[in-house]
Amino acid sequence: MNRRDFLIRSTAVGMVAMFATAAKAAPHTITDDRGVAIKLPDDAKRVAAISYFGADVALALGITPVASTYMVEGRNPDHLLDRLVDVPKIGQRANPNLELLAQAKPDLIVAIKRYTEANAGKLEEIAPYLAVRLETPEDSERDLLLVAEALGKKAEGEKLVSDFHAEFDALKAKAPKDRGIKYLYFYGSGEAPWTFYEDDVTASILTALGGVNVAGKNPTPEVPDNTAFEMNLEAMLVADPDVIIVYDYGPDRPFETNPIWSSLRAVQEGKVHFVGDHWIESHGPIARRVVINEAAAILYPDVFKADSPRTIAARILA
Repeated sequence: MNRRDFLIRSTAVGMVAMFATAAKAAPHTITDDRGVAIKLPDDAKRVAAISYFGADVALALGITPVASTYMVEGRNPDHLLDRLVDVPKIGQRANPNLELLAQAKPDLIVAIKRYTEANAGKLEEIAPYLAVRLETPEDSERDLLLVAEALGKKAEGEKLVSDFHAEFDALKAKAPKDRGIKYLYFYGSGEAPWTFYEDDVTASILTALGGVNVAGKNPTPEVPDNTAFEMNLEAMLVADPDVIIVYDYGPDRPFETNPIWSSLRAVQEGKVHFVGDHWIESHGPIARRVVINEAAAILYPDVFKADSPRTIAARILA
């Protein structure tokens, strides 16, 4: 090799190295919902999700998670299409298996704070641990942008927020005014199911569309992890909701065996709606888009017809 060819080759190699270095993100620090600073040496690329939220955000940003928890074992979340079918499962979101999590070799763990904060030390031994609160609408957007930033996709995350508001504003503008549809939204298990106050993110969507939550406002919003309470069927009978929305956790529904259940007006009129995992895991950008459409159709079936969760998800994940 002559001197001229050597110089050309050396220059080319140097430029490749320079561009490779430029492509690597600079180290950055993100503060999670514990107030803990999470130091990331690079943009995260191998995300493990403890709750569907982390998987929802990652998929919406074009990244398949390396591990995910589930809500109900063996049940595929329709709002995420089939994108998690081949993703390793690490247990139920409230009780993740840390050994399986470690085997996935994540470089970022996105986890619901209330389920995982006690195990922060063990999680941090596996990978940087980003704890998210996930209760109110404000939590949804703050935490979506946190995860997007950790993935090096802040601008794309901001667009997901903007797209949601544009679609939701259009639905709210079309929703009938002053109908005052009374709704009750609860977690479908137990004889006194967990019923959501209107500051819960999903209940807040129904309220923003003009629904009236018979559970009312949270009396102690300053208390964390307090957006729901146990409501017995006697109280439901007194509240007399027009519509009942039940998160379908499975076939075990003790409340249905209570004679009062069949006395509820909404039950007698066939206005009980069993809904899927995206209603509980509604903070992610895909789940929220599905929920706003279904909520509008539940409250005002004469005005709105919701597409299936898979159809809505396909538009986002195209």
